[in-house]
Amino acid sequence: MLKLNKKGLLLATATSFLFACSATQTADPIVSKTVEPPPKVIKAAQSIAANNQSKLLTLEQIMADPDWMGRQPTSAYWGDNSQSVYYQQKQQSSPLSDLWQKSINEKGNGNKVELAQLHLHAYEDRILNQNKDTAAWVFEGNIFVKNLANNNLKQLTKDNRQPHNLVFLNDGRLSFQSGNAIYAIHPEQGLYEQLVTWQFADEPTAVKDPQDYIAEQQQQLIEVVALKRQHKVIRFEKEQQLALQNKTLAPANFYFTEGNETVEVSLSPNGKWLVLVEQEESSWRDDDDLMPNYINEDGRIATDDVRRRVADAKTGHHNLWLINLEDRSKRKLSFNSLPGYNEDVLEAVKRENAQAKGEKYSTNRLPRDIVLMQDWYWSQGPIQWHNKGENVAIMLEAWDNKDRWLVTVNKEDATLVNQHRLHDDAWINYKFNSFGWLNNTDDLYFLSEQSGYSHLYIKPLKGHARAITAGNFEVDALTLTSDDQYMYFKGNKKHPGIYEIYKVALADNTLQQITNLNGMTDYQLSPDEKSLLLTHSSLVRPPELFLQSVANQSAVQLTETTSQAFLDIDWLAPDIVPIKSSHTQQSIFSRVYTPRDMQPGQKHKAVVFNHGAGYLQNSHLGWSGYFREFMFHNLLVQQGYVVLDMDYRASAGYGRDWRTAIYRQMGTPEIQDLEDGVDWLVENLDVDAKRVGTYGGSYGGFMTFMALFNYPDLFQAGAALRPVSDWAHYNHGYTSNILNTPDVDPIAYERSSPIYFAEGLEKHLLINAPMIDSNVFFVDTVRLVQRLIELEKQNFETAIYPVESHGFVQPSSWLDEYRRIYKLFETNL
Repeated sequence: MLKLNKKGLLLATATSFLFACSATQTADPIVSKTVEPPPKVIKAAQSIAANNQSKLLTLEQIMADPDWMGRQPTSAYWGDNSQSVYYQQKQQSSPLSDLWQKSINEKGNGNKVELAQLHLHAYEDRILNQNKDTAAWVFEGNIFVKNLANNNLKQLTKDNRQPHNLVFLNDGRLSFQSGNAIYAIHPEQGLYEQLVTWQFADEPTAVKDPQDYIAEQQQQLIEVVALKRQHKVIRFEKEQQLALQNKTLAPANFYFTEGNETVEVSLSPNGKWLVLVEQEESSWRDDDDLMPNYINEDGRIATDDVRRRVADAKTGHHNLWLINLEDRSKRKLSFNSLPGYNEDVLEAVKRENAQAKGEKYSTNRLPRDIVLMQDWYWSQGPIQWHNKGENVAIMLEAWDNKDRWLVTVNKEDATLVNQHRLHDDAWINYKFNSFGWLNNTDDLYFLSEQSGYSHLYIKPLKGHARAITAGNFEVDALTLTSDDQYMYFKGNKKHPGIYEIYKVALADNTLQQITNLNGMTDYQLSPDEKSLLLTHSSLVRPPELFLQSVANQSAVQLTETTSQAFLDIDWLAPDIVPIKSSHTQQSIFSRVYTPRDMQPGQKHKAVVFNHGAGYLQNSHLGWSGYFREFMFHNLLVQQGYVVLDMDYRASAGYGRDWRTAIYRQMGTPEIQDLEDGVDWLVENLDVDAKRVGTYGGSYGGFMTFMALFNYPDLFQAGAALRPVSDWAHYNHGYTSNILNTPDVDPIAYERSSPIYFAEGLEKHLLINAPMIDSNVFFVDTVRLVQRLIELEKQNFETAIYPVESHGFVQPSSWLDEYRRIYKLFETNL
């Protein structure tokens, strides 16, 4: 329940917002829903904790090989009988992992699958036929098929050719892609056939045209040459006719422009149609830059190929082809039918940049570059066929990041039919693009952020889209039931930092919460659709597997992999506090760590942690991917620090507007939020404003730069780890969303890149930089350090890590890095 304190502010009582995930877990803290929680709310959460930690944490322990904490289950999936589950577990002190099988009815963590039996069980990415009585998967490059009724297993290939893109055809055949070809095997009859092949080359002809005058005269004057050419034509024509008329032969190749390459192909379940996507230019992911690698086995300096920079990115364009495998025709699908295909969506941006140069800009109505939406987040792919095989849906996006189209194909006239256009003046999210077909109708389902939050919609082919979910929360991870009655999803409906599993009735939008674990929860629906396999974590407990029936909210823990050494530590769980923003109506949800023995009126030093990625959520009630930082923050609290970890604007979990607040101004809204956070610490937790430091890695390192360079009075010291100093040197896929491209929008890059503000450095700065970082290049640090040298700055130092990439691996590197961070704070705060 809720009640008022003496100041008239809402207090959350233990009965209303106390979250405990299971009987084996310690209680997580109260989550306050007040706009600006007073100190009493924070202290109420602290009182829940047990006795003080029995021993002081050390950096050596925190930064050791994380195997000491236990080796948590990953990549969990259901067994095909819905009575067992599988998961991966890392081997102790080894980079290798094992597959484990566990019955849902037995105690313990299950049994390791032996290598000789791995092909029987390693089917996480299996596919099912329409009747769901046969499964197929690829194991180590070979195809296996299993009859689920009698458990009969067949190995169909044994050539290690790495087949992919498996599809069960409606006639029982299993198709797969290998290189630029699609093949099919009939599991019962054993017939192996080539369905379609394609090449990026000129189509062969019987004879070539004369190359020059001499060749032309040779063919006209010499009779035997002319005769040989005639025979070639005769033989060629016969081969062509034979391939067309004799069905026992593999079909001839399809030919496309030489130099192009395959982006995606998708075969219809009825085997009649193929959608092929090719690209004319190399993608932005091409590794055409070089990075020196100084420490190698041979003692020499190597050069590694690394990704292209956004400043060097080339415009992408895809061609879509509809291929009829029965009449051997191919037709190109034009983008001209898409609404907005030639809008000048960057007109205002280009005009602003032109004016800054003293130039004029004229509206450009040329067709935009449009590509297949190749999302690294989803699993089902950007081309989806209806199970009958006659309707196909495709997700497309504009190269300028401002539009996304869900389209179908009119096969009669080979045109694209727009089913849904999502436009965003900032950028389209790489998440929340799942879509597909209902099983028993020709309706589409899809996710869209059009309302400001990701929600589920149903769209008849010739009707309007209907919202199935709505509200200020995000819907993700869709699972449709076989009867089309329900859609399961993961959502943060009851609190931005709590993710539960829900199901919604597609007929009347009735929403039901299935889990009630209060933390971070992912799921898989069992094959019989009766149970959920849950991967759940809390603030102070790493992920474990749980089992729950879809009919009730009672979850049973399946695995216990966390080490006793970790469990013996009385970890301090942070409070999740909504801090009032001075720039937006939404509160800034934050993790707050406070010493257990805080005394009123006592001044405290504080550290503000900035999570990486920008678009990432860390102030949730689950186990953080920043687990070392979580432990480091516990250590700092033992030393009397207060620690603040904010989901600043740009973070995930809070809707479209929170995400896009940084468009064309990275490093401004985020630091404004940090400023509000420091003010809150001073006002509510007796923090000394002159004893506050900050640190973070990657995007968090970039934020450290921007804070120290542009807000010199906010922090006394800062540590920037693997930091971005100039966004023009980062990759295209991430950066162009937020800042467009440097040639189009230099204003945004110069407004958002720390290197342009280095003259503002006054306080103490530590830069920790890995040298073989293929994500944020080491040159970002090199260029900024040279700039600081030229500016004659004195209060900075740089630590380099010669063998580390973006994500550190060696415990010695982690320890060295955090010793330096700790020393920075101890020295300056």
